[in-house]
Amino acid sequence: MPKANRRQRTGRRGEELAVAKLAALGCQIVTRNYRCPYGEVDIICQDGSALAFVEVRARTGDDYGSPEESVTPAKQARLANVAAHYLQENEMEASDWRIDLVAIELDSDGSVRRVEWIKNAVTE
Repeated sequence: MPKANRRQRTGRRGEELAVAKLAALGCQIVTRNYRCPYGEVDIICQDGSALAFVEVRARTGDDYGSPEESVTPAKQARLANVAAHYLQENEMEASDWRIDLVAIELDSDGSVRRVEWIKNAVTE
């Protein structure tokens, strides 16, 4: 199977696992795969009084580091810009919000090793 297809399948599976985890912990999913001129964020959800912009990183193996390590400073800046755009577009600038990460590790056979929700993973 081509590497891109495998990566896309892992990404989709990661997003499904992340949505299930967030919903099980009481979050209300607002939207998925929000895109704007600044980029894209995987999930936007309401967690109590806070709006969470959630980046999902799924990895099979650790050849390229942990899911957490894959969120580069450039990606962090794009996520902050995407969040600001969403808040402005929806007239929610005064809202309580944050950027989270759901880190997912899968075994080579696809079984789940870890699904971890990290709140405030990216600070402005």
